[in-house]
Amino acid sequence: MTKSGFAAILGRPNVGKSTLINQVVGTKISITSSTPNTTRNAIRGVFTEGDIQVIFVDTPGIHRPKTSLGGRLNATARTAAEGVDVVMAVIEAGASIGPGDRTVIQAMLESARHPNGPRPVVIVNKMDKPGREAVAKQLMAATVAVQEIAEERSLTAVIPRVEYFPVSAKTGEGTAELLKYVMAAMPESPFLFPEDEVSDVPEAIWVAELVREQLVRKTKQELPHSIHCRVTEFEWPHITVEILVERESQKGMVIGKGGQLLKDVGIAARRQLPEGCFLELKVSVEPGWQKRDDMLDRFGY
Repeated sequence: MTKSGFAAILGRPNVGKSTLINQVVGTKISITSSTPNTTRNAIRGVFTEGDIQVIFVDTPGIHRPKTSLGGRLNATARTAAEGVDVVMAVIEAGASIGPGDRTVIQAMLESARHPNGPRPVVIVNKMDKPGREAVAKQLMAATVAVQEIAEERSLTAVIPRVEYFPVSAKTGEGTAELLKYVMAAMPESPFLFPEDEVSDVPEAIWVAELVREQLVRKTKQELPHSIHCRVTEFEWPHITVEILVERESQKGMVIGKGGQLLKDVGIAARRQLPEGCFLELKVSVEPGWQKRDDMLDRFGY
């Protein structure tokens, strides 16, 4: 008898959702950075052990949107919590529970409102930073927040079903206990993916995301939301990735002085690809793309 199902990971931007999914799956599935909204799609990571398979769904950070892209990212995150077996709300151990976290907890509770719905879990991440006492206080604060929000939204029946786990997605501390709980929650089902598969992300999209990850890291807060990457040619060993920005001035920022920044991005991305890959990067301007529904449709957001 095999068991298989889905576990969605929700959270505001930059709480460590992508790092967590990479940690539990055991390999790099989703790109990470210190910049909010690095994840733009629902990324699935597949964990298989024995007769149990868990498909973890990494989602964009839930936030207050300023563009059409932001609104679509929020919708993607909320949709990902539908029809799953476990829904997890991630908050940080060392930061107070703010409006953004409360919105995430509310989304978790609403997803689990039906008795036979997904099991709700609150994850207090980054427990390696503030110390045990602070983590304990945050767990208590999370319990209070869950109760307050549940009462506000007439979801008090969900409260007894909520489980709490302190973890460090970075070091792996606490993730074994979390994984054990999630595995036990999976329903009887044939495996939904081959046993040796770790993600359903197409290779071309993964390569484009590796390039975007490096751009986000190297341009810091200056450009991240204005960047979109897509593979325009994939004939191994030659891969061409087009980098789209919104303004002509941003094109120069991506290329860097003497082309150095773009060169550094290519080197860093290539290190994560199989040996022998030839990666070509091109930069183009697509004015205001993240506010244009036609472009967002084309890019698959």
